[in-house]
Amino acid sequence: MGRPGSSPRRMRIEAIALSCLLAGLRRMKPDHASNAAGWLCRAIGPWLPVSKVADANLRYVMPHLGARSRRRIIRDMWENIGRNAGELPHLGTLPHNPTDGPGWDVTGEEHLRSHARTGQPVMFVSGHIGNWEMLPPAVARYGLAFSSFYRAPNNPYVDRMLCDLRDEAMGQAVPLFAKGARGARQALAHLIRGGHLGMLVDQKMNDGVEARFFGQPAMTASAMAAMALRQRCPVIAGYVERLGPARLRIHVSAPMELPDTGDRKRDQMLLTQQVNDYIEQKIRQHPGSWLWLHRRWNRQLPKK
Repeated sequence: MGRPGSSPRRMRIEAIALSCLLAGLRRMKPDHASNAAGWLCRAIGPWLPVSKVADANLRYVMPHLGARSRRRIIRDMWENIGRNAGELPHLGTLPHNPTDGPGWDVTGEEHLRSHARTGQPVMFVSGHIGNWEMLPPAVARYGLAFSSFYRAPNNPYVDRMLCDLRDEAMGQAVPLFAKGARGARQALAHLIRGGHLGMLVDQKMNDGVEARFFGQPAMTASAMAAMALRQRCPVIAGYVERLGPARLRIHVSAPMELPDTGDRKRDQMLLTQQVNDYIEQKIRQHPGSWLWLHRRWNRQLPKK
């Protein structure tokens, strides 16, 4: 939100509008907010020009799908985006392990408990699947609050509101690192000091490495693998499955095996590919829960 060169007045108006929207969503019950925002985005999103990118991505990596199946996935994707927005003000108050209704639970929580007892740094990796915003507050409940990379909105007022929401959900403030070389150095220093780091690694990164994603070449961030291998730091993959309105399940895997071939670049590629394969598998299980709007692969796509 907010464009480069936006006037201070425009930024304030945008911030006021967002503040009113968030206040309205906060007054609603979590499942009602999820339903309302999900319905709205499902109705409007597929008609936006950016949906052509999602359709082109699906045709490229899932050529077996017909037009009707692609449209259904795109509608589901937009609904999930809307639900994420509607749930954002409620993430900090959703109950843990509810018997029914809104809330969240964890499969594989033994991996979180086991690592929390070590007191050692850890890297969490995931993608934009389900309500990915639930990962930081959920993991923090196990004593493993993690920092992450962050691209701030151009509007500083909006940026502050979103950061406050995330800190509120986690119950604490954690450092955020800007994307780029400087942020990578700061993140590495954070790991060396014993901190934890989380990364969403399913977006195209032109200065990364060319790994495979859905069987196609895809430039992928290599910073995660480089840092993990340098520190021999455990890498735990996970994702969020949507079970219903404001009802979420966090899946946590056992730490990945870190390659050690003696060739640093080969080890980075092997670990990067291992993470890509994990994320691809989860997207194939829940295709309507992934953010297909990214220009993820190395090819021309329709303009947004």
